[in-house]
Amino acid sequence: MSDIIVLAAWAGAIAWPLLLGFLLWRGLRTARGPGWIGWSFIGVVSVFWLFGIRAFLWEPQTLELRRIEVASRSWSGAPLRIGVISDTHTDGPHVGVGRLEAVVGRMNAERPDIIVLLGDFVGGHVLKADRPEAEQREIAAGLAVLGKLKAPLGVWSVLGNHDWWYDGGTVEQALGAAGIQVLENARVRIPRDGSAFWVGGLADYESPRAQPSYTQTLDGIPEDEPAIVLSHWPDAFSAAPERVALTLAGHSHCGQVNLPFVGRLMHASAGSARWPCGLYEDRGRWLYVSGGVGVSVLPVRFNQPPEIAVVTLRSF
Repeated sequence: MSDIIVLAAWAGAIAWPLLLGFLLWRGLRTARGPGWIGWSFIGVVSVFWLFGIRAFLWEPQTLELRRIEVASRSWSGAPLRIGVISDTHTDGPHVGVGRLEAVVGRMNAERPDIIVLLGDFVGGHVLKADRPEAEQREIAAGLAVLGKLKAPLGVWSVLGNHDWWYDGGTVEQALGAAGIQVLENARVRIPRDGSAFWVGGLADYESPRAQPSYTQTLDGIPEDEPAIVLSHWPDAFSAAPERVALTLAGHSHCGQVNLPFVGRLMHASAGSARWPCGLYEDRGRWLYVSGGVGVSVLPVRFNQPPEIAVVTLRSF
């Protein structure tokens, strides 16, 4: 359906200027102008045409780099630059393997200390077994491209709901083959400059193996060593303990469409409505929600361009 919508958008992008040119040419030949009603119609259609060009064809192909600063009481040690990529939906509209290569190159150029991937590497709701082989190969190729991400402290990941709807085990294995470890209610200790910090990853709500749990994820982490936590859904942040310096999440796509005076039209979950996009502080706890790279449900973005981020975490 998304591909059909994109094709329709391209058809409209070409058809309206041709039709408008024909109508104006005909008016000149007959010496009859459109009149105020005709001009009003042309104006309204042209506004919607421009809106459609931006929302369905241009803005989803752009990429913003967000630079975020977080000062947390729960962080200690040197500042940490965290590269954040979420919701690539590689087989969906606007994000093919070539574009994902460009995203990887853009992130590597920032030279973050560590890179985190926040899930939904796959688009759609269809099981792997029910997808054409060509589509499966494209998904596999997109996951392999992520292996080109480079950071001194590694690349770490969680899975998202779309990954589990496809085949979570397959996505996890492909990421592992690319050198990217998936964390599911698990944590890893990362030594740095004579000290250490921890990266924890929460399970996805759609995982058949576990539900997201900060308690399980932080189990065994010494109180004097700071931690950041990865979550696909921002919803899990409601249970974040104060000892977590920063939670990073995706899933929301920033609503994809953000209209003036109306606001965001799409909310992927209750947490996405509460924390739709950007940096949030709640009683000393910090959350950053990435708008992601791809699109979901509809192949559209308006006033919410695709993004990657570099989050600098420092002590308060």
